[in-house]
Amino acid sequence: MHDPDPPFRPVRRRNGGYPPLEDLGLIGDGATTALVGLDGSIPWLCLPRFDADPVFCGLLDRARGGHFTLAPEDLVEARQRYEPDTGVLTTELRGTTGLVRITDALALRSGADLTDDVPATRAELIRSAQVLEGRVRLRMDLEPRGGARTRPLFSGLEVRPSRRPDLRLHLRSNRPLTGLHTTHDLRQGERLDLALSWGRFHRHHRFDAEAVLRATADAWRRWMRHFRYEGPEEPLVRRSAITLKLCDDWVNGSLVAAPTSGLPAPIGGIRNWDYRYVWIRDAAFAVFALRRLGFGGEADAFLGWVLDAFEYGGRPRIMYTADGAPVPDEVEDAELEGYQRSAPVRWGNGATDQRQHDVYGEVLDCADQWLLTGQDIQPSLWASLAHLADTAQQAWRRPDQGIWEVRGQGRTFTYSAGMCQVALDRAAAIGERLGLPGDVASWRASADELRRRILDQAWDEDARTLSAHLDGGGAVDASLRALPLRRVVPVGHPRMVATVSAVAERLSAGDGLLYRYLHEECPDGLPGDEGAFVLCSFWLVDNLVGQGRIEEAEELYASLCARASPLGLLSEQIDPSTGAFMGNFPQAFSHIGIAASGVNLARARAGGRT
Repeated sequence: MHDPDPPFRPVRRRNGGYPPLEDLGLIGDGATTALVGLDGSIPWLCLPRFDADPVFCGLLDRARGGHFTLAPEDLVEARQRYEPDTGVLTTELRGTTGLVRITDALALRSGADLTDDVPATRAELIRSAQVLEGRVRLRMDLEPRGGARTRPLFSGLEVRPSRRPDLRLHLRSNRPLTGLHTTHDLRQGERLDLALSWGRFHRHHRFDAEAVLRATADAWRRWMRHFRYEGPEEPLVRRSAITLKLCDDWVNGSLVAAPTSGLPAPIGGIRNWDYRYVWIRDAAFAVFALRRLGFGGEADAFLGWVLDAFEYGGRPRIMYTADGAPVPDEVEDAELEGYQRSAPVRWGNGATDQRQHDVYGEVLDCADQWLLTGQDIQPSLWASLAHLADTAQQAWRRPDQGIWEVRGQGRTFTYSAGMCQVALDRAAAIGERLGLPGDVASWRASADELRRRILDQAWDEDARTLSAHLDGGGAVDASLRALPLRRVVPVGHPRMVATVSAVAERLSAGDGLLYRYLHEECPDGLPGDEGAFVLCSFWLVDNLVGQGRIEEAEELYASLCARASPLGLLSEQIDPSTGAFMGNFPQAFSHIGIAASGVNLARARAGGRT
């Protein structure tokens, strides 16, 4: 449960000595992120951007992955919290003889405006330790994956990671550094300040960690002045807004699905994917949440990024890198044992070239939202969008891999057909509203017909539900609940109401958690099961709100929010038997769910539209 002032607790280790995901905090600078452990370690940092090769990935191999640790030698217990309304993280670690506070941040430029699409990063990690009580022997270990060469440089050390010849790091401190493994005996009030830089190095610049941390916190708080929300779980929604900003590429305007790769769902399984890329389908959900929290600039930037990526790429892809390039081929890293010994670790993503028909609706929905803000559309872009609508008119009839990116044989998924309906509906709406050329009447007729087909063909009378596949059969998957959210089927339609109930019953993992689908009903080409998918439960909240079942929605929403970590973070999945986090972490989709469902509940209580 999110706790802005948590108690101290023992540092936990799981299979192979790995930290629980719940005991990690996220920091970032709009170009990359790092995870900071309750034990004072940084076991994850990719430089200089989200999807670069990691310098530290001890989270995926404790012995060989590398880490940057700053902690008492005799650590007993610890706690973590964010400085209010910032991405600055503090970790207090208690040893047998004293207490030390470590403040961590990926530093931002003094005066940075986080609403602007220019770099705000200083390309610098600050770690500042101050002894609060007693005496502490503080150990610093900096171990890039594969080792590193060092030499003295500019009152510090130049660090050249062996696996990254392209990367030149600089480590500075307010105390003498004799190498990458040092021990410092500190008394109450004394400090150890460290700065790890990967940008330009300056011989004569004053080293003032406190000033840099202060400027970073100030930049975050200026950005949070735009936050607008009056609804349930307000502190957690505030934190989710910051988490989404940490997953945002501030220059490009895109949002990575998660800042990590290879975290398994479940432990011991092989569903270990690289999520450090941008999925087009995240855009519509993210834009809804961001705009209604007061961050219209970020919403518009993401919409613009989607249209740019589509226009420059020549055809719609389901995912891109943060700067709009194709995602690299998927490879397995045999050197790393995997989180809690769950191999393989993967880089790149093999789903990038899958056929997923929902992408047509995603792009056209983004275009519609973009134009509704008063933006212009160039003839060349409209011609491409119109071609996309024409393609969607036929694509829904063909099998695809679906929203869940199955690695087995394709099917005609109901959700994919629904998103083709969205493509046709939004194209018709744009053409009607702006008087643009194209087969507008045909798109409108096809959209209406496809909605009828979904309600008729996917309906299974015996199971009393819409089916996961357009040819019926009675199997269900949780994406059916997103159909009303995308305005494919009215939320109050009797068949939609019945479907929501059927999904809740048949995909229940207990205590408000839901599976995406049952593997025996909907095989996905991979062995093993998985955990409960957090976003699916937030979709249930939204459907309950739409049906007017507000108290049920509020109860479910509160129970889901209570599953957040003490720092207010959520993973992609949760183990229903233990409550442990699973999958890549933190997951943007889960935090979009916190924000969007909170907004819907607040509007329903106020009597407004959801």
